[in-house]
Amino acid sequence: MERETTFSKLKLLIAVLFLQLCLAGFHIVSRTALDMGVSNIVFPVYRNIIALALISPFAYFLEKKDRPPLTFTLLVQFFLLAFIGITANQGFYLLGLYYLSPTYASAIQNTVPSITFALAAALRLEEVDISKVYGVAKVIGTIVSMGGATTITLYKGLPLLNYQLPHNKILGSIFASSNPTLNWTLGCIFIIGNCVAWSAWMVLQVPVLKRYPAKLSSLSLTMLFGLLQFLIIASFLENDVERWKVRSGVELFTILYAGLVASGLSLSLQIWCIEKGGALFTATFQPVQTVMVAIMAALILGDQLYSGGIIGSALIVIGLYFVIWGKREEKKDKSHQETKEDLRRHLLSQETSSKENLNDQNIP
Repeated sequence: MERETTFSKLKLLIAVLFLQLCLAGFHIVSRTALDMGVSNIVFPVYRNIIALALISPFAYFLEKKDRPPLTFTLLVQFFLLAFIGITANQGFYLLGLYYLSPTYASAIQNTVPSITFALAAALRLEEVDISKVYGVAKVIGTIVSMGGATTITLYKGLPLLNYQLPHNKILGSIFASSNPTLNWTLGCIFIIGNCVAWSAWMVLQVPVLKRYPAKLSSLSLTMLFGLLQFLIIASFLENDVERWKVRSGVELFTILYAGLVASGLSLSLQIWCIEKGGALFTATFQPVQTVMVAIMAALILGDQLYSGGIIGSALIVIGLYFVIWGKREEKKDKSHQETKEDLRRHLLSQETSSKENLNDQNIP
């Protein structure tokens, strides 16, 4: 039994690390696609087509009995979820990655748990009890994470590595600017926008899933509306047929990776990890992704690291763990309070039952 438990823990650990590797690879693949000139509108269109084709059959067959009837109100909610969680989320990410390295894009995304907490608290979906240590920890963690993101945005700092970025036509066209700091700042702002959209999507899903509990079907509908929104945007901004052509095997690989691995495999693996280990356990490994991205970006893309980015990333990770610790302690406290309440009810029930028995015995 002990050996089986150890194996289960090891399997979960391998799964969550592989999940971070898949997501880290997506940062590199997305940057590679942009470097090759793939349109930041065409790329998410193809990505969502592939992801939708992969997920929708499972949603249709596995959730036949769980799907409630669709109403106009639900369709509007799915449309809004798609605008926030697909269109704004993916659009801001690619715009940010255009100006920023994958390493710092991944680092800033560590603020998602903190932003999610802040949004949920603002909408009264999350408790903020500053009389408890864990409540203070969540607030401090959110502030520190936001401070880290602000540091990365406003302070680039000095380069830390002793090599120069590779000079070629593609990278030259991307980094060329009369004001590189503005590019860095814009990139950070767009990635923060990506994090806010991602967090808002997770928070707003809660009330929608209560009315429509079929998760895969909900995701499929959200992806469908997101795809339609990107197609509408593309009809105005990408009406050149040449921009839609896949011109090489590498471009095809980046699109397939984004759709199959980043949206399909990673989503399924994340759901499994959360189910087996919990959301907090899975979130704890988020910084591992940033380390993986930093290594791959340095080796594959020749990305430079800067002191401001390192300081900001450290603050974000510290804030992340404050929030995670606060959530874990809050969960323990609630569980303890529920146990005490159940015990109190049990004792009251026994006391009431004993009094009734005594009354019955005293009846002549």
